[in-house]
Amino acid sequence: MELFLLSFGALFSIMNPLGTVPVFVGLTLDNSKKERAVTAFWTAIDVLAILLLSFFAGKYILSFFGISLNALKIAGGLIIVSSGFALLTGKFREHKGMKRERVQEDIRTRDSISLTPLAIPMLAGPGTISLLITYNQEYHLPEQIVILISAMLLSAISIYLILKSAHGIVKLLGASGINALSRIIGFVVIAIGVEYIISAVVDIVTRIIAVA
Repeated sequence: MELFLLSFGALFSIMNPLGTVPVFVGLTLDNSKKERAVTAFWTAIDVLAILLLSFFAGKYILSFFGISLNALKIAGGLIIVSSGFALLTGKFREHKGMKRERVQEDIRTRDSISLTPLAIPMLAGPGTISLLITYNQEYHLPEQIVILISAMLLSAISIYLILKSAHGIVKLLGASGINALSRIIGFVVIAIGVEYIISAVVDIVTRIIAVA
């Protein structure tokens, strides 16, 4: 249960579907309720596919590029911290490459927005991918893998429910309410990133001391 809560909390915080709500609303203003639900569903499916691919292909990616786990933790931690600061400062969309002008362009030109820009880069970005690659290297037992897959599945379900209710959430909370929640989540995201960097540095220092 501890691993499940830890992994789900980390995934949910880093992906921050609440921060994607304004973008989703902007991209689906002219859609019917059914069309919005379909878009939310396929966005969740795309995110789940990316999460599973990142987790199970992680070791091959590390091996191919010759990247150590500690190097990945530090790089991923920096990306996660950067995402957290973007949430705290209210620049999440810009951080994800989703400027207002680009959102308007997507509204006019895209037939399907579930994969891009919603799944990538808004939800399953580099921070999420690096986190799952790290999990792949740290957890090997069958029961641990099942727990992590369950956390990914719950994350995808949460994304679907939140995006499906996006227009209602905006009416209920308003832009200021969503921004306030995003800033709180941003603080948690920064803490997660710092924790990964610290664990990598501690491991490196321990190995140096052991060799010396």
